[in-house]
Amino acid sequence: MWRPVLHRLKVMQGDPAPCLSPTTAAPLSPYPDCGSSRALDCRHGRVLLHVGDGGWHLIVWDPVTGDCHAVPEPDLPWLIYSAAVFCPVPGCDHLDCHVGPFRVVFMATHDDEELVTATVYSSETSAWSVPVSLDTDCEAYAQHRRDVHALTDPWYYYIPYVQPRRGAVIGDEASFTLRWGNTIVIYDLGKNCFSMISPPTPYMYDDVALMEMEHSSLGFAYTEGSKLYVWSRKVNSEGAAEWVQCKAIELATTIPAGSLGDEDGPFVVGSAEGVGVIFISTGAGLFTIELKSGRVKKVDGPGVYFSVLPYMSFYTPNCGRVLSLARTH
Repeated sequence: MWRPVLHRLKVMQGDPAPCLSPTTAAPLSPYPDCGSSRALDCRHGRVLLHVGDGGWHLIVWDPVTGDCHAVPEPDLPWLIYSAAVFCPVPGCDHLDCHVGPFRVVFMATHDDEELVTATVYSSETSAWSVPVSLDTDCEAYAQHRRDVHALTDPWYYYIPYVQPRRGAVIGDEASFTLRWGNTIVIYDLGKNCFSMISPPTPYMYDDVALMEMEHSSLGFAYTEGSKLYVWSRKVNSEGAAEWVQCKAIELATTIPAGSLGDEDGPFVVGSAEGVGVIFISTGAGLFTIELKSGRVKKVDGPGVYFSVLPYMSFYTPNCGRVLSLARTH
């Protein structure tokens, strides 16, 4: 297994050219020459990019084989969005998905209405599904809207911003967070419907990560002060799902002293799917924390990181490489 990492830094204007930073001699295809681009997701051996080469569209790229599959943008009036790519084959162990089918789930805030909309692209049909929307017909959504208005000016125009961060795909469910409290929106691909759940705590900051935990449970990670908190959504003895805190790690004792300033972190900026690794941005650089062992490793220098998207593949064994999207501040 090898694990390149895609990352983006926050930028004020423009989009600097991406660069490829190898750490071993393992073969890896060059980053696609597709003009302006934004990395959205890495999962099951593929990378999802939003590119502006000759008109905005999506590209599903396999860094091992070099294959690029162009995907048209869904016909949605979106304002802000997130998306995920995944292998839909039942029972697949995702060790070698390079030649199999894929899906892309696209979730967006409507450009004009107070709606969240989702649709799914299938590589087998080369088409997007009929979009489905989340609106005030859902009581959880209506309550979220009321809660936001209670915290703001009553004349505040409510916009259900889908946070443009990596979501989690577990089974048939794709989960993303909304602004204002990190309420989690879950789209069930099989049933083509939405649901919403509250986060484990009323955490108001945006630097959180959703991830797949052990036993295919949904995980939620964030920092508060100098501590990293990790929660998992599990089914209790009565058959109801509830949040259970599984980790509370004091970062001041695990990350080099002097790197946990208020302005420079620590912030959660990503996670590695299914392997229990959290990415933390601090004033001293970008670090990984292995949840089981507690092992800490510095993987990059300081930067105002927006998101970290670890790419993992078992196609080429016993090698590793870092793939980075360089960004200026």
